[in-house]
Amino acid sequence: MILDPSESSYQAGREEPSGHPTGSSKTRGTTDFQVVILAGGLGTRMQPITSSIPKPLIPVKGNPFLRYQLELLARFGLRRVLMLVAYLGEKIEAHFGTGRALGIELAYCYEPTPLGTGGALKNAEAQLESEFIVLNGDTYLPIDYTALVRSFREQNTCAMIVAYRPSSEASSELVGSLPSNLAVSAGGRVTAYRKRDPRGLTHVDAGVLVLRKEVLNKIPRSRACSLEEEVFPQMIAEGQMEAWVTSVPFYDMGTPAGLEALAARLP
Repeated sequence: MILDPSESSYQAGREEPSGHPTGSSKTRGTTDFQVVILAGGLGTRMQPITSSIPKPLIPVKGNPFLRYQLELLARFGLRRVLMLVAYLGEKIEAHFGTGRALGIELAYCYEPTPLGTGGALKNAEAQLESEFIVLNGDTYLPIDYTALVRSFREQNTCAMIVAYRPSSEASSELVGSLPSNLAVSAGGRVTAYRKRDPRGLTHVDAGVLVLRKEVLNKIPRSRACSLEEEVFPQMIAEGQMEAWVTSVPFYDMGTPAGLEALAARLP
């Protein structure tokens, strides 16, 4: 059920301290890692609610979705977050500010015009560190981010994408109905990425990616660019993308059905 925005703490302005511990024994190896959240989308699938608030501020069980995402990251020591914003991005900044109330450090980079997933990263190049995690701003994925960072560093790769594959048991989660868009070799290398033709593909892009900054050299400047359609094919052809496979379901809150599934999952 989609909640009315008036039921969310969004209306109160900035976040108040949650009172919940954000630390975890699983922080080693992640505290020095930057996280980038792609949050500039128009949220057209969630109209009319997104006509007045950006998608990351859509309320779920009384709190903006983004709060749950930030709290999840903080539990793994990921407290330095760069928000890539565009549509109604000023409302996200007005609500969360510097992130101090949640025990994190939030910074923002605004797109002058919609630039796509790749263009948004290129636009933020000056604020990006040598390696970083990229999250879709409408996806909740409760994996072990410490293990993901460790695998990325051990593989010594330019890119590692989280690839969802359902467990042998039939999944009741919404994600179980999504078409596959990834092919992964026995050794864990991504061999194909296609959004429109799932034939021969076995995994689903779970909305989380780890990159080295050098990948930005493949992204053209000053125009819209899709990571998925323009950059990923280059990297796959060059053998530069590894998969981190998980059977943990992810939740896409960018649709009414996805939002309901997420609300049922959260405590």
